[in-house]
Amino acid sequence: MALELISEHRCFGGWQRFYKHESTVIGLPMRFSVFVPAEAASGRVPVLFYLAGLTCTEETFMIKGGAQRHAAEHGILLVAPDTSPRGAGVPGETDNWDFGVGAGFYVNATQSPWDQHYRMDSYIVEELHGIVTGELPGDAARTGIFGHSMGGHGALVLALRNPAKFRSVSAFAPIAAPSQCDWGKKALGGYLGPDTAAWRGYDATELMKAAQQPFPGGILVDQGLKDQFLHQLHPDAFEAACAVAGQPLTLRRHEGYDHGYYFISTFMQDHLAHHAAQLKG
Repeated sequence: MALELISEHRCFGGWQRFYKHESTVIGLPMRFSVFVPAEAASGRVPVLFYLAGLTCTEETFMIKGGAQRHAAEHGILLVAPDTSPRGAGVPGETDNWDFGVGAGFYVNATQSPWDQHYRMDSYIVEELHGIVTGELPGDAARTGIFGHSMGGHGALVLALRNPAKFRSVSAFAPIAAPSQCDWGKKALGGYLGPDTAAWRGYDATELMKAAQQPFPGGILVDQGLKDQFLHQLHPDAFEAACAVAGQPLTLRRHEGYDHGYYFISTFMQDHLAHHAAQLKG
């Protein structure tokens, strides 16, 4: 796999890097960003994938999240992929901010014409994971995942679908029950088709109902109570599903915080510590 280094920047004793490569899964060029801590110079280090939300790119989290300082303290390699394919040429893919470009929802689409390129599940879990733990200094045995909003949905879903691959998971304001909200119905219906039974495999609440405590170290979710999109997120439904499954969950509700990166950066330190405890313990 030929990686093209677009840029690199010294950062908290490590390196913030941006890459481009030809994706065999997506069938198009893809971009991702990586923070490489100083410890990677002497061996493989724990990996934490971050999945961003609607309209974001591989740059958004690295610029706004304030995570590199905490990743450097814990010796964790951070990875942020783009949020969808770019340049697929699907008719209408740029018509809506919440579907198509910038809105891949981290699923493998099954409906034409989306199924040819919109395969973000396999891209992250198989291809990008392989690059990070093969060509880059990530440790495949110590890998976690987290994200925000659409990316919080993606983190919960991909972790629940692949508990042997991801040892830790957390989320900021995730779309926790996409089958129950307008964003999710639009995306899952468009990518997976009208049969709602097919949606369950990409709905964190439905997956959790069928799980048996896949993350004994616990899941951390932070939710702002002034979040303008709270009606789309349904954290209570996910909390109830965790209770049924016996899954330890810390769901923290924060007065006054909204949906954006001021909220995310405020609690970033806690999320890095959550993952470090499970990936390095």
